[in-house]
Amino acid sequence: MTTANPPSWKHAVVTGGAGFLGSHLCAALLDAGTAVTCVDDFSTGRAENISPLLDRPGFTLVHANVAEGIPVKRPPDVVLHLASPASPADYLRLPLHTMETGSLGTRHALELAHTSSARFLLTSTSEVYGDPQQNPQDERYWGNVNPVGPRSVYDEAKRFAEALTTAHAETHGTDTCIVRLFNTYGPRMRGHDGRAVPTFVRQALAGEPLTVTGDGRQTRSLCYVDDTVAGILAAAAHGMRGPVNLGNPAEITMLDLARLVIELSDSGSDIRFIERPVDDPAVRCPDITLARDKLGWEPRVRAEEGLRRTIAWFRAEADADGAARPAADA
Repeated sequence: MTTANPPSWKHAVVTGGAGFLGSHLCAALLDAGTAVTCVDDFSTGRAENISPLLDRPGFTLVHANVAEGIPVKRPPDVVLHLASPASPADYLRLPLHTMETGSLGTRHALELAHTSSARFLLTSTSEVYGDPQQNPQDERYWGNVNPVGPRSVYDEAKRFAEALTTAHAETHGTDTCIVRLFNTYGPRMRGHDGRAVPTFVRQALAGEPLTVTGDGRQTRSLCYVDDTVAGILAAAAHGMRGPVNLGNPAEITMLDLARLVIELSDSGSDIRFIERPVDDPAVRCPDITLARDKLGWEPRVRAEEGLRRTIAWFRAEADADGAARPAADA
């Protein structure tokens, strides 16, 4: 975690606060003494992610689609805009909703921040770099994106959100920041959301073959959720406009990741190679020089430790589901 002092905001609005990352961010803000209004339409967020927060002082849940408006009455000091389907399974299932959240939802979040004189932070994504021809990727790289490919609804929604955030700051003087998140993982991910870590962990714990796409040599850079949350809060508190990369600069191939998950979960699973998705990036690795220099931030949790925590969470969830399931008739 970053060693920066926690922010001293009185009230934060977190859109997408019931999602995997959003729920961790809500908890961190509450721990820092900030009242939190979580806005979510539960199209991909889960009630169980925020159920431990419902009784905490200062936490408010607003069930709303940000593309239709953000009905928050109390002016916030900071608006953290995370709302968006983020996994392939979700944005391919909800293509128009994904684009409306990135466009109309971002506009509503910016307007809330502007009228409240609040700090605004957009969580963008490394997907704006597409299938990059530069590795590692720094913030000056414009990317290599297919605007009409199967991933475009997410890529272009985030690219538009970045452009809209920049235009709002230039036109209205809104205090904005853009962070580009690389692959984040940890507890509360959904096992069937299509991303590598939860897919591999779910399969390993079930004793199923781990499905590696292509030849498995494509790389990702995995950042544990606590580190990502610390980076978001550091960027929001700093005052920088960005964009700034937040991710782990240690690359790992998908084949090596699968093998590591099998080892750490003590699984007897083997590996099965399947067809690689269209436009699947060959490499993904952040240059985090800017985050280190300006924010004093870099990831602290090593992959082995983060994966152990994630596997333990998935195992506990599976045990709880098994205990809750009625026994089969003899």
